[in-house]
Amino acid sequence: MKKKFSAKWKASKQPRKQRKYLANAPLHAKQGMMKSNLSKELRKKHCTRSVRARKGDTVKILRGIHKGKTGKIEKVDRKNCKLFIEGIKFEKKDGTKTKFGIHYSNVQIIDLDLSDIKRLKNKEKKVK
Repeated sequence: MKKKFSAKWKASKQPRKQRKYLANAPLHAKQGMMKSNLSKELRKKHCTRSVRARKGDTVKILRGIHKGKTGKIEKVDRKNCKLFIEGIKFEKKDGTKTKFGIHYSNVQIIDLDLSDIKRLKNKEKKVK
């Protein structure tokens, strides 16, 4: 297999190739892939199943040690495909607390931050 990222690559059944595709993807391509599912109310309202996770969105954690907690997204790390959420910390062995990154597929968006005009217009087009 080639090491470079290929935009022509369609799909593979092999998990190793899927992981490789995500790992070697450039940031602008990863950004489009980092979609989180919406709550049932938002699905009906915006007529879409998933939306790109952005800073300011309120999310509920569905998997992991912080399951069930909610909070706003502080930071989106596209390189590592992680979301950092307010109030979600990890305590190290030395006692210091650090931000805890959660994979975008393990959260559900409860409330969208619609302060961006372009994001609102895109959603209005889908509703019509």
